Amino acid sequence: MSFFDFFKQPDVNQGVNEYQKTSNAVLLDVRTPAEYRSGHIPGSKNISLDAIDSVGSVAENKDTALYVYCQSGARSRQAAGLLRQMGYTNVNNIGGIAAYAGKVER
Repeated sequence: MSFFDFFKQPDVNQGVNEYQKTSNAVLLDVRTPAEYRSGHIPGSKNISLDAIDSVGSVAENKDTALYVYCQSGARSRQAAGLLRQMGYTNVNNIGGIAAYAGKVER
């Protein structure tokens, strides 16, 4: 990894594409319930960052592929770190919905 890779933001569109190709994966929106209701990526599950310890309700298996997003990428980066500390082994921070080019559900 080069120095500049550290500043590279995840590509939410690429991440959603990878999620769709991964069987039994979970797309996790870590924004607040109000933000989620205002528009979310289809198929995503909402567990806000402050409730991340309840992720077992959508991903019991610690090897489940988790694709995590928020509004801009900051909370998803934080959530990804917490999920790894909780023992999840396949965590992917895909960034923020603000850069998402696909359709959203309300």
